[in-house]
Amino acid sequence: MKDLHTLTYLNKKISLPIIHNLQMDIVVEENPFNLPLEDFFRMAARINKKRAFLFVSKLLGKHLPIAPKKGLLTGFMLATRYEEIITGTISPQREDLMAVYRDLDLPFFDKPFISNEQANPIIIGFAETATALGHSFFRAFEQAVFFHTTRENVNELVPIITFEEEHSHATSHRCYVEEDILDNSREIILVDDELTTGKTAINIIRDIHKKYPRDKYTVVSILDWRSEKWQLEMESLEQELQITIQVVSLLKGSFELIGVPINLVSQTEIAEADGMKPLLEYISLENYVKNRIVPIISSSLAGSRNEYGYLKDTGRFGIRIDEVTDDWIRQAADELKKKRVGTTLCIGTGEFMYIPMKLASYMGENIYYQSTTRSPIYPNDEEHYGAKNAFCFSNPEDLDIAHYLYNIKANQYDDIFLFFERKVSGERLTELLAELTAVQVKKINIVYCSGR
Repeated sequence: MKDLHTLTYLNKKISLPIIHNLQMDIVVEENPFNLPLEDFFRMAARINKKRAFLFVSKLLGKHLPIAPKKGLLTGFMLATRYEEIITGTISPQREDLMAVYRDLDLPFFDKPFISNEQANPIIIGFAETATALGHSFFRAFEQAVFFHTTRENVNELVPIITFEEEHSHATSHRCYVEEDILDNSREIILVDDELTTGKTAINIIRDIHKKYPRDKYTVVSILDWRSEKWQLEMESLEQELQITIQVVSLLKGSFELIGVPINLVSQTEIAEADGMKPLLEYISLENYVKNRIVPIISSSLAGSRNEYGYLKDTGRFGIRIDEVTDDWIRQAADELKKKRVGTTLCIGTGEFMYIPMKLASYMGENIYYQSTTRSPIYPNDEEHYGAKNAFCFSNPEDLDIAHYLYNIKANQYDDIFLFFERKVSGERLTELLAELTAVQVKKINIVYCSGR
């Protein structure tokens, strides 16, 4: 890839190799922060008949490890771009944010800067990939409500909104919030990591508008790859429902997949039983979360109940900006920091991304962050590729669901902090711990928030 450190690639075709005969041709049309193209993603092949490729984000902290501050900063960069679009002027935040982006050793203060007069939205992050991105975006507003969609089955609640994500391997999304959060005329902002067609956003807008109509929606994503056809689909929805939909992104363009997708079979690392056995430590944060637990029961696909409550601060059931506090997160991070033994990888689990990322951001230097995922990606150890290796295991919170971790090399880290929203039994951790043992770390810390 040539000239990717400059804007000479704007409006020119760039060919990116994926695997075997597959390549992705892209044309970048807008890059409002003038970021190098390689800062955004790497290409990989999905094990998914519905979509054969994946833009593996280097900003999310999902499949690739990142500095946790970069994940938090990305949400604020999107909020800054949103502010610029609604005001028609350059944001006063832009220069400071870009300075931190270029030098992550600089302090980053994720304080609200979009005033109530500018916007008072309801912000929805899409599970599972954009739960942290949506949450960080939400933190830029002086007045807002946030919740994220979930694929979990929460026994005691009826979802107020459901919609489908057709291309995904796990298509059903549910929204468990009180009706008064949506029963109003406030702008709704949908946050996702990527728009390839925009169909997911169209589906949820239709479902919301049918029950809780309003005039304005905004769709926010890091990447906007919608073709002219799909842009017209969204414009058609605007006309049909007599609404306004604005789109905000950090990179806008188009793509074309070149080559014939092949039938890829899952390949994952096999955990080796020999070698160094890490020290295991189980850590409860219950003394820090105290009254921030929501006592609601959920069930796995097979009907296994989890009696432990959820954490209010994730926003899964809705959280207003005046309910947000970082006090307990800072205090807990100070305690976790004392348990480190070197270069650290912090791992969020599934939809539980933002709180672990935030904790990691307060835990000191030489910290990296990523999360487990449902997304099956074909591993390929080439420099350009987005998933160098893959580990597969049963999700400890629902053994009927396969989870994956990518891009963790042996002897790359000294210790791992594995974060769960709710406590899981040791036997449910067997497969995951076997995989993590294979990467030869000195210590694995299993951290959970709710366990009583």
